[in-house]
Amino acid sequence: MSNVETQVSWQRSSRCNDAACVEVAQFGSEIGLRDAKDPQGPVLRVTRQDFAAFIAGIRSGDFIAD
Repeated sequence: MSNVETQVSWQRSSRCNDAACVEVAQFGSEIGLRDAKDPQGPVLRVTRQDFAAFIAGIRSGDFIAD
């Protein structure tokens, strides 16, 4: 993890208990995502446009497991 990734404000859902949570942070024109259980682990960075499309897919049910 880079020094920049430790200096941003990571956020998680207020519905998050202590298991299976994802944290997000803003990195200029990108959004960072990481596993809340492993804050020193890898960070996935995506564009704001891709993140918005991902959230839209979640809201529309595109990722419902069968």
